[in-house]
Amino acid sequence: MTGGDAQQHLKDKLYAHVEHIYPAENAGELVEKMIALMGLNQRCFMPELHKNLWDEGDCLMIAYGDSLLKEGEWPLHTLHDFLRSECRGVISGVHILPFYPWSSDDGFSVINYVEVNPALGEWQDVSAIARDFDLMADLVVNHCSSRSQWFENYKQRRHPGKDYFVEGDPQWDLSAVVRPRTSDLLAEVQTLDGKRHVWCTFSHDQVDLNFRNPDVLLEFVRIIRHYLDQGVKIFRLDAVAFLWKEVGGSCLNLSQTHEIVRLFRSLVEHAAPDAILITETNIPLRENLAYFGNANEAHLVYNFSLPPLLLNALVSGDSAALTNWMMGMPAAQDGTSYFNFIASHDGIGLRPAEGLLSDAEIDDLVALMQRSGGLVSWRALGSGASRPYEINISLFDAMRQRQGAGEDGFQEARFLCAHALMLALQGIPAFYIHSLLATPNDEQRVAHSNHNRAINRHQWQADELASALSEGSHHRRIFETLKAMIRRRAQQPAFHPNAAQYPLHLGSALFGLRRESVVEGAEQTLLAIYNLSADTQRLPLAELNLDAGLRWRELLSGAEIGAERGDLMLPPYAYCWLAAEAE
Repeated sequence: MTGGDAQQHLKDKLYAHVEHIYPAENAGELVEKMIALMGLNQRCFMPELHKNLWDEGDCLMIAYGDSLLKEGEWPLHTLHDFLRSECRGVISGVHILPFYPWSSDDGFSVINYVEVNPALGEWQDVSAIARDFDLMADLVVNHCSSRSQWFENYKQRRHPGKDYFVEGDPQWDLSAVVRPRTSDLLAEVQTLDGKRHVWCTFSHDQVDLNFRNPDVLLEFVRIIRHYLDQGVKIFRLDAVAFLWKEVGGSCLNLSQTHEIVRLFRSLVEHAAPDAILITETNIPLRENLAYFGNANEAHLVYNFSLPPLLLNALVSGDSAALTNWMMGMPAAQDGTSYFNFIASHDGIGLRPAEGLLSDAEIDDLVALMQRSGGLVSWRALGSGASRPYEINISLFDAMRQRQGAGEDGFQEARFLCAHALMLALQGIPAFYIHSLLATPNDEQRVAHSNHNRAINRHQWQADELASALSEGSHHRRIFETLKAMIRRRAQQPAFHPNAAQYPLHLGSALFGLRRESVVEGAEQTLLAIYNLSADTQRLPLAELNLDAGLRWRELLSGAEIGAERGDLMLPPYAYCWLAAEAE
């Protein structure tokens, strides 16, 4: 298809998007402005439908720009050196958490979207990382900092900014609004026109942007173009589910929000066919999956239910909820996939476990994590009550104890089993840097910042990390074991993010799945089996229905497994990947 045909195809899609979002606006004028801002009037690609932009070799790391520090060096240089020296050939991409100037929330209160925080480095440092690794960057679309120039202009009643923020009336009934915080939703501010009340879903330093004003949308089109020019490949739409507001409702997942995601998708894929959108929607499972649309919204969605379910399975020794969840997970269409993670810069979200774990199971999990040094963040309910929203804890310390037994010496084993399981699931895996390094709770950082999430946002000094990664340390053992797992996974066609996945029913103490690649020239069948208990489990090989006409090999150890007879003995928290080879 010619460039002109691609551009007309894009215009048709943009018209439909704009007419849904802004029925009272001049759609033609808005479409032309967006095309010009993205440079799509000069170069426009035709995206290939249902094309997978990933394979089994993809694995991402999540880190702050200053997760690693070295005296006399920009933190982005230090991070880049670590990626090149320790992660090349293992990690294909990196999500650098907000690296812009910010005022709070460790980067998510953005002051200026098109600058790099001078404490971290410069755009050329970001672009240098993007040349070596696929770069994911945050597009913080729901809100910006109260110290931004936009908000200063709002208070001074001048442009740009005067109409960029959502205003509210304290007399409105906003009890139905769903949000993850207990602070007042409306914040009073003084403007040149007198007192106003602005909408703050997350904090009073994070003021919600008014996407009813198409000028706000155009600002973000400019920002997307700038990020593409700097080498960003994966756009993480932060807190996007809260984007559009309608007084009297939940203000969550509204149709205009989904249409804006579709609009961003249309612009990005016509500008850069290999670019990817991922939606950060920490909400219950069904609502989260809706952001795939009909393979025309997000390329990737976060598998938010995985962290609480997998943690619960390992500390309880019961795979039932995890297996039931996997059985109900629809296979992602080609061109879409899941983004699998167990830990991140945020806590372990509990809303995505609603309906999958009972309230009693969630309460028991929360209590156990508190005994392991974890903290809890809460959300307000419409009734005025509160429920746990997320557990704040490092994943390594989250594996310290199990239900009913306390610390039992299996912390490392549980931790590695969790990641071996994540790596086998349909989707693209991502490792938080503090999981790769098995970093414990940072209680001192919590005390200093007075923020619960700081417990899992440690900053390693380079010399301190070098010492921690010395031979014999748990940091080195875990880091090397995880890297070996990732490398082995990358060699298996059955671990392609979109290869078929089927659950194995092996009893409550075991968890298993079957992965199958049927791509011509890369056919493979693979079984992944896990002992989630503190007791050795005996699994008769006959229960696995192994094809006796194939040779079965355990990929992580290289041991050959006979299909005809015998048992598979799995010590506490052991795991194995069995792959079939033709005789």
